[in-house]
Amino acid sequence: MSIHAFKMQLKPGVIDEYRRRHDEIWPELSTLLTDSGIHDYSIFLDEVTLSLFAVLKLAEDNDRDALPDHPVMKRWWDYMAPLMEVEPDNRPVETPLPMIFHHD
Repeated sequence: MSIHAFKMQLKPGVIDEYRRRHDEIWPELSTLLTDSGIHDYSIFLDEVTLSLFAVLKLAEDNDRDALPDHPVMKRWWDYMAPLMEVEPDNRPVETPLPMIFHHD
């Protein structure tokens, strides 16, 4: 299992809506993430900069790279695009963050 961390960027004035949409995450998206080998996924917010910090665990045999082609993932990205900075295909702009320290 590996750990993957990255940051994303919210647009101003959408914190409550972003939180609400994640509180009501679609069951089919939750299943897709789990079936793709993604576990223990958390997103944190810096309320001053509106930066989102995400960290998740990936199973060794994960299918994370296939997610951009999945219809449920595409639909979620389209749903979330008005709230955050996105790529042309509506996937969130993701900046990988290298691990420099870990303590078990």
